[in-house]
Amino acid sequence: MRRTRTISRNFEMVLGIIGSIIGLLSGSMLLFLGAIENVPTPFLGFVAIIASFLGIAASLYVKKNNEVAGVGFIIATMFVIVGSAYINIISAIFLLVAGISSLFRN
Repeated sequence: MRRTRTISRNFEMVLGIIGSIIGLLSGSMLLFLGAIENVPTPFLGFVAIIASFLGIAASLYVKKNNEVAGVGFIIATMFVIVGSAYINIISAIFLLVAGISSLFRN
């Protein structure tokens, strides 16, 4: 009988969830600042929030199909970087590491 090797995807799932939560918080902060002050880009905060939801969805899907989830992580990374400037870099790093790990770890 041949043994099948299974790989735990908890690392990608945890990194994706952490990066998505940071992205949600920073996107919400940007929307909040846009409502109080005259910040010119509250729409970019909305883009960061949508991308963070994509990151959460990819985190939940990573155990079923890691290639699709890895592409979802990388797409979420691109939109999170566009979404807001400074604190989303941390979120983008988490999502990018989760995406690359999901794609290339066997």
